[in-house]
Amino acid sequence: MHIGFDISQTGSGKAGCGYFAHAMIGAMLELAPEHRYSLFPSFGNFYFDAKMPMLNPYFGNNVHYGPRHLTRELSAQFWNGSSVENSLETPSIIHSNNFWCPTQLSTGRLIYTFYDMGFAVDPCWTTETNRVGCFEGVFRSSITADWVVAISEASKKHYLKVFPHFPDERIRVIYPCSRFSDSSAEGKRPKALNGVEPGKFWLNVGTVEPRKNQRRLVEAYARYLSLGGEAMPLVLAGGKGWLMEDFQVHLNELGISAQIVMTGYVSDDELIWLYRNCYANLYPSLFEGFGLPVLEGMQFGAATLSSNTTSIPEVAGDAAILLPPEDIEGWTQAMLGLAVDKLERDRLSAAAVEQALRFDWRQSAAALLKLYEEALASPKRRMV
Repeated sequence: MHIGFDISQTGSGKAGCGYFAHAMIGAMLELAPEHRYSLFPSFGNFYFDAKMPMLNPYFGNNVHYGPRHLTRELSAQFWNGSSVENSLETPSIIHSNNFWCPTQLSTGRLIYTFYDMGFAVDPCWTTETNRVGCFEGVFRSSITADWVVAISEASKKHYLKVFPHFPDERIRVIYPCSRFSDSSAEGKRPKALNGVEPGKFWLNVGTVEPRKNQRRLVEAYARYLSLGGEAMPLVLAGGKGWLMEDFQVHLNELGISAQIVMTGYVSDDELIWLYRNCYANLYPSLFEGFGLPVLEGMQFGAATLSSNTTSIPEVAGDAAILLPPEDIEGWTQAMLGLAVDKLERDRLSAAAVEQALRFDWRQSAAALLKLYEEALASPKRRMV
């Protein structure tokens, strides 16, 4: 096969989408080096990183790079052109991973990774520009993609609900997995936690933004403290996202600023240390396509309290305490209970490690390669 694969989001600033693409191409190169791989440092006009692929190169005898563009405008001009397939030497598979979707492919099978449509659920969760760009790409996929890869059963169900015209037999669930290959790694303490005793802090990982629900989390934490909960600090590990400019004001109003540690962006080594040494990992997200911080925390034995919505129960299984994300009192009581029940915390930690073993990149990459073969053996889907 000649596999064309979008790596546009796999640079040094990658987030969930970028980790999915990065791990998938790495595992495919290991499992099936006999195929020809064309990797696309830029893909479409929605996302653009001028430094790719220098920030994160991939190696192999059959690995080649597609055209590199120095500006978003040049990328848009190329990818919207009528002769793009010929310019790419006609890949048999073209796999989109960054929400943008081409519409003019005549021979290659278009595979589209669908993460989630949280941007369409609540306008308060993102900006108008991001919402329009994401929805345009997902909508175009419903019209032109030959196959869709959904990252959870919940995402698959949501996609088919919004786009009932897409054939359900052409959407396949392939799970992401942890970015961390060494489960025995100890990690490195972030400087922001100097003086904080290991095992004596609550943890929340993720961009501080409305969809991740940190506002309700800190309200539950404030009530936990007011009811006499052990005074372990709450560590928020992630940068500030959109629409959260007043978050520090909210902490001040709750009177808990001194008990909150905001690390900002953390390295992978620092994140491993946080997962391994937290008392529990708290993940009250309102909506997820998958929920990597749940899985990655479990990999390092973090006892977990998480939302019971969307995809998160698929990830957590029976190894976490699942709670409605809007139930502030429920989160408060769960934290109070777990803080005094060390045996339950240890049970959750052991169960978390077992649950994390269910997710493996090699299995996911093998499923994707099988999907490519199935796509090539099937006729191209007619554009709606």
